[in-house]
Amino acid sequence: MALLFLLLMTGCGTGVDQGPTHSVIDGTTISTRFTPPAGFQRSVPQPGTFGEWLGNLDLLPPGTPVALYNGQPKNRQDVHAAVLDVPVGNKDLQQCADAVMRLRAEYLFAQGRSGSIHFNFTNGFKAEFGRWVNGERIQVQGNSCHWKRVGTTGRDHADLDSFLEKVFTYAGTLSLSKELTSAGTSLVQPGDVFIHGGSPGHAVIVMDVAYHKDGRQAFLIAQSYMPAQQIHVLKNTHQPELGAWFILGDGDKLHTPEWTFDRNERKRW
Repeated sequence: MALLFLLLMTGCGTGVDQGPTHSVIDGTTISTRFTPPAGFQRSVPQPGTFGEWLGNLDLLPPGTPVALYNGQPKNRQDVHAAVLDVPVGNKDLQQCADAVMRLRAEYLFAQGRSGSIHFNFTNGFKAEFGRWVNGERIQVQGNSCHWKRVGTTGRDHADLDSFLEKVFTYAGTLSLSKELTSAGTSLVQPGDVFIHGGSPGHAVIVMDVAYHKDGRQAFLIAQSYMPAQQIHVLKNTHQPELGAWFILGDGDKLHTPEWTFDRNERKRW
């Protein structure tokens, strides 16, 4: 039970141009619904990259409330600007770090790169989808894990869902923060993750980026939270004039509606 106990303990600016700084239109994807702030130009990710995939993710209709895993509405409906059309499941598992792992896994799966889907458990065990699809299953005994061939082979989306359910049970912000690498002072990229590992911890993922000629960057971020809930694009409640966009200056913290991150807590795959 030591591993399960550790899991439960690790759940989850600068000035801007004058005048209108953002707008939301009736687009169906991340890249078509949100217009960058005035003076900013949206980046164009390379074809086939994680950033391109994130920008083309489908959104539910404007005004859709965020639902929990059990179908009930999230307590706070004032923090989101859009809801992603990504399943949350019917268990209280796909929380903050889990949502980040879900998006990464879905991207790799869509690219036909199932062998690249792997995540570490809190105890350091490496869970590999490539072994899962060959019929191996992860056996957990206390704080130890091992593979055993007890399942059936399969490579469809249901197999991915069952694999991720196991990952979400035994991984979290603490394990993911160790698995990712620091982004340092590099430019923000779609797919970057602001993450604080611990108890409590939290994680949000950068969905889109826009640039200003003066060097500033604006970006959209998305999250799940506790209890498990639909992944949603966050509003910038710290600077509401920016709508859903965030802009960081030197020394700034990232103030999201339900968590504040240090600037150096940005990591990437």
